[in-house]
Amino acid sequence: MTAKSAAAAARATVYGYPRQGQSRELKKAIEGYWKGRVEADALRATATELRRTNWRQLAEAGIHEVPTGDFSYYDHVLDTSVMVGAIPERHRAAVEADALDGCFAMARGTQDAAPLEMTKWFDTNYHYLVPELGPDTVFTADSTKQVTELKEALALGLSARPVLVGPVTYLLLAKPAPGVAADFDPLTLLDRLLPVYAQVLADLRTAGAEWVQLDEPALVQDRTPAELNAAARAYRDLGGLTERPKLLVASYFDRLGDALPVLAKAPVEGLALDFTEAAAANLDALAAVGGLPGRRLVAGVVNGRNIWVNDLEKSLATLGTLLGLADRVDVAASCSLLHVPLDTTAERDIEPQILRWLAFARQKTAEIVTLAKGLGGGTDTIAAELAANRADLASRAGSALTHDPAVRARTAAVTATDARRSQPYPERAAAQRAHLRLPLLPTTTIGSFPQTTELRTARADLRAGRIDSAGYEERIRAEIGEVISFQEKTGLDVLVHGEAERNDMVQYFAEQLTGYLATQHGWVQSYGTRYVRPPILAGDISRPEAMTVRWTAYAQSLTTKPVKGMLTGPVTMLAWSFVRDDQPLADTARQVALALRDEVNDLETAGTSVIQVDEPALRETLPLRACDHPEYLAWATEAFRLTTAGVRPDTQIHTHMCYAEFGDIVQAIDDLDADVISLEAARSHMQVARELAGHGYPREAGPGVYDIHSPRVPSTEEAAELLRTGLKAIPAERLWVNPDCGLKTRAWPETRASLENLVTAARTVRTELSAS
Repeated sequence: MTAKSAAAAARATVYGYPRQGQSRELKKAIEGYWKGRVEADALRATATELRRTNWRQLAEAGIHEVPTGDFSYYDHVLDTSVMVGAIPERHRAAVEADALDGCFAMARGTQDAAPLEMTKWFDTNYHYLVPELGPDTVFTADSTKQVTELKEALALGLSARPVLVGPVTYLLLAKPAPGVAADFDPLTLLDRLLPVYAQVLADLRTAGAEWVQLDEPALVQDRTPAELNAAARAYRDLGGLTERPKLLVASYFDRLGDALPVLAKAPVEGLALDFTEAAAANLDALAAVGGLPGRRLVAGVVNGRNIWVNDLEKSLATLGTLLGLADRVDVAASCSLLHVPLDTTAERDIEPQILRWLAFARQKTAEIVTLAKGLGGGTDTIAAELAANRADLASRAGSALTHDPAVRARTAAVTATDARRSQPYPERAAAQRAHLRLPLLPTTTIGSFPQTTELRTARADLRAGRIDSAGYEERIRAEIGEVISFQEKTGLDVLVHGEAERNDMVQYFAEQLTGYLATQHGWVQSYGTRYVRPPILAGDISRPEAMTVRWTAYAQSLTTKPVKGMLTGPVTMLAWSFVRDDQPLADTARQVALALRDEVNDLETAGTSVIQVDEPALRETLPLRACDHPEYLAWATEAFRLTTAGVRPDTQIHTHMCYAEFGDIVQAIDDLDADVISLEAARSHMQVARELAGHGYPREAGPGVYDIHSPRVPSTEEAAELLRTGLKAIPAERLWVNPDCGLKTRAWPETRASLENLVTAARTVRTELSAS
């Protein structure tokens, strides 16, 4: 096919779409089901209607081939585990009794069975359920979900492409099951897994699939020769099947690197590549292998992870370069649109001109369709769209919101000394122990307490004008009083005020900083039914006034025990926002750090002796390629130190991280120079404690003993046993006792019981230590 005919054949598609619905109908239905208010059939009906609504909207917008199989009640990797029969033995009976309840048990756990581990999906803020595999794992095909959803779309008269997690990525994301040797490599199960994928592909072909997409994002990471050979073998075998649809192997989030020649040689009909995060690298690599003659290339030229309007002319230039490198060039987003909100038109509080800078899932869909039209018919066919796009880009570039001379002058004046504490850690630790006088194995929580119905109602009433600010603040004071009273009665050593006034750990601060925009309906799935509204970091950042001091000081006035000040760190403020793309991330991080530094100093001046600056996104934002790590970690750790380095030696700085793999950034954790770090450890059985010990981490640490992402209540003995495991890696004088993460999403009954057991476990182990 010539470049001209490839352009004429260009079509628009997407890899996935937001699942929740316009008003988060899926979240409400699932949580209603968990509480017994919604029947299973009603939940399934809601899910079916949401899928059909999405497909119809995509088709009406001009998407030629809609995705199926990307919808999930909880997580698409969990769905893949069900598809291949990788059900942990402890959950098998539940899954066999009821597939829906069994999946929820795997995700959330039960009182008798722990859930699957949960961690971040590559460098996004989406969480997936980690497959548990071992040498005895037996895979069996169950394509029910995938076939059912394909048939639903075909019944609507749509062209549909099922999307599956690819077999290599699935195995590379997996971990050894409990009781299996830690050095077991799940990739050794590939030959056992491929026949199951072959069966699923055959079932989908029988159901009417012309194409099936196999997602292999793990191949954009650094891969060993053995792993690349496994990918080659996988797609040689799957491509060699006779009873299968056409195969489109998709990658996203970064450049394919050494994996591109492997996939280019594979007997598959198409590849999908990211031309936003790694446009130049993937273009060069594709040209180097001679393109994809006779095959389909899906070009991800619209950023599927950020919300800025696309530069249509730049994307068309990229697409033009790709013509001639493949038999057919189609236009898509760089990844699933799961990672962005649904629709900008629902926003009423953002200035209309600024709103035109933004593109959520529906607007990105329109951009994809426009680009496909322009690629196939020429720029004259989209002249009006190009003119409007140029105006929107110019409006953003020239806005006063994006450039504050005072902020830029302050940032430029930062020196290395500003990011260093005045005394080394051993001297600080002695000063802090003398000042705080905490017991061995001090107990604390991570920060937030349950957000009750009364709190959410009060917040909604304030927005709607049903109560005034005085009435709202009275509710907040009462809630803080209750939280402090409970913690004192339970016997916790370092208290928190519970964050009753905060809607979200990033949004709360963003709403008080210049340069940020907040949405009303910009919901994005983080995990399961947990949805967040990432704020939009649009311009230069500063802090007009104190953000947390008043409520922290009020909580401290209610107790003689230390109350932690709670802040979200600069890297997490970037990672959990939709961040500006018109300047280096390091520059933006430094601006945020300076604003937070002012808050840290004001907390200390107000009498706060313990200040926690959370950085759960430090690992999440780590680039996917090792060669890019040093530059990122240098500015990320500097931003944290810039935030915290201005305090006295006897002020104790904490940080917190959760739900990521920390083993490869322990040196960066050390470089933060925090006095205490708390980390997720309950589901991973204290793995991070062993990693800290292996590094020789010299400071205090609190590996979590209570998994807050499950409703189950850990027993006293369970928490105590985790503590004993932690003590094998971390000396008692440096070990803290805490949950894995904040308690915002939990209910009060389970929170009370779990924290009471946590404190009792700490006391039990203290007694054991004193007797030894």
